[in-house]
Amino acid sequence: MTNQAPALVIRNVTPADEPFLWRVLSFTADLPPTDPPRVDTVKQDPGLSPYLLGWGRPGDAGVIAEVDGEPVGAAWHRHFPASQPGYGFVAERIPEISLGVEATWRGRGIGRALLTALFERARNDGIEALSLSVSANNAPALALYQSMGFRSAGGTSTNPTMLRRLVG
Repeated sequence: MTNQAPALVIRNVTPADEPFLWRVLSFTADLPPTDPPRVDTVKQDPGLSPYLLGWGRPGDAGVIAEVDGEPVGAAWHRHFPASQPGYGFVAERIPEISLGVEATWRGRGIGRALLTALFERARNDGIEALSLSVSANNAPALALYQSMGFRSAGGTSTNPTMLRRLVG
């Protein structure tokens, strides 16, 4: 008998993944030790629901992390219009990303693997940069984004907007 580590697989999001994406969005909405809001609450939140409402529109793309066939994290990007910007909005041509990993799987490199796959997907789709908003209180996420090349692009001191160029 061997003691192998579970196999991590990163794959593209499919329409069947939308319920999991809503779950991920719910736990990106708050930081531990607070319990994440319920998915139905997130779906009705005017600040959060635009990140997934009507999923599958042109420009929507994402990746799912699975361990032994079970989803444990996701990252996706979506374009926002200037008239209805997301929290990490930089420009209409630059999609904003969302990223989350189940609490029991954090700190194991899954977020980094998701970002790496999302960068590759975005580059292949001709996207020049990605943006995001992060809570300054979320030190692990902030450190991950900085280590992956995201740099300050505005926002506030408590919720900086960050930008990662993919070309040039």
